Amino acid sequence: MAGRVTLLWFLLLTVGGGTAIGLATAPGPWYDTLQKPAFNPPPWVFGPVWTVLYILIAIAGWRIWRVERDGILTKLWFAQLVVNFAWSPIFFSLHSIGLALPVILVLLVLIASFVVMAWRRDPIAAWLFIPYLAWVAFATLLNASLFALN
Repeated sequence: MAGRVTLLWFLLLTVGGGTAIGLATAPGPWYDTLQKPAFNPPPWVFGPVWTVLYILIAIAGWRIWRVERDGILTKLWFAQLVVNFAWSPIFFSLHSIGLALPVILVLLVLIASFVVMAWRRDPIAAWLFIPYLAWVAFATLLNASLFALN
């Protein structure tokens, strides 16, 4: 029972937190006026992708929490979540494409570090982060392209 409650907590934190931040910082007229690269996805893609990713992130965090609550992997998991949650307000609320770029680069490094370090401890948690790593790598390219174009 305690394991399910903890999983629910991780899901509420990641999916709930990500959804709340997404709603509070939803792209608006400012974003609509930006020049975008040809590979920019349509707006409807982001919500479903992030929902799935946040579920995978939560499960990975929960798995790591179960085996090392105070370890480096747990700290790394929480660090990536803080940086993840910081990006949208910087980009969409502050309209700071340039400041968002180093933030997403740090996020990319944190995610990659988690994958590498979790591989030995819990390969499933590492695999759960692979789609997240791929999406954030793409989002980093998108952020850099938006910065260059605008």
